[in-house]
Amino acid sequence: MPTNTTPIHKLFDLSGKVALVTGGAMGIGLAIVERLAQAGAAVLISDIDEKAGEAAATELGGKGYKVAFVKTDAGKVSDIVHAVAQAKDKFGGLDILVNNAGVFPMSPVMNTSEELWDKVMAVNLKGVFFFAQHAAKLMTENNKPGKIINIASIDAIHPTGNLVHYDASKGGVLMMTKSLALELSKHQITVNAIAPGGITTPGTAKISEGMLKGSGLSPEAFAEMMKGFGARIPMGRQGDPDDIAAPVLFLASDASRYITGETIVVDGGYLLS
Repeated sequence: MPTNTTPIHKLFDLSGKVALVTGGAMGIGLAIVERLAQAGAAVLISDIDEKAGEAAATELGGKGYKVAFVKTDAGKVSDIVHAVAQAKDKFGGLDILVNNAGVFPMSPVMNTSEELWDKVMAVNLKGVFFFAQHAAKLMTENNKPGKIINIASIDAIHPTGNLVHYDASKGGVLMMTKSLALELSKHQITVNAIAPGGITTPGTAKISEGMLKGSGLSPEAFAEMMKGFGARIPMGRQGDPDDIAAPVLFLASDASRYITGETIVVDGGYLLS
């Protein structure tokens, strides 16, 4: 006989839960916010883009979801402390943290400056740790189980090229996930990661333009590189934001209650090819 008889629809019910999603104003982050809100959670959008964040909160609020926005630079600990405090002030606490905020400017090894290295590490690695630390403090303060979900990248496992700084930061996220999981398990806080492959978002064209500038490649060589990336995906397409949001919902739900310290690769089979 099963030891847990919770109905399936209840496993994914987040009613009464509070979530904080970093980088939640657009793209993958916004898709995650909407999925968690659909499941019943109150969601705090944390993002450096105030205009996009306010617009996202207004749009989702208009759909009847409980959503708020807080402007945050994920590379500044003072902003992180403020954002976590806002989860408590606006919604009464915090049950789910999704560390989604990240930057990925392309830059060849020989051209990568100290300034660029520090910026990437500040957002992609330092920010993830301090958001997790302060979220865990709030979760334990309320004496409630918690979920921390870190968005890594397949580049943490297999390098694309011209992204050493980014790859190093995301590789750090994978080990940080395991280390956090080990220490926080005693507090009934699970910590897991998702490693997305190529995801098409509304901002993909803008991102690609920035990547071209930083790659050191000619437009023709860059286009060929991106074409080769897409051709390697066994499922025949790039992912969309909800392809990441759905597994985040799984990790945020009670369906994943006995999973911690793991990384789910969501890449359409790219790493298999």
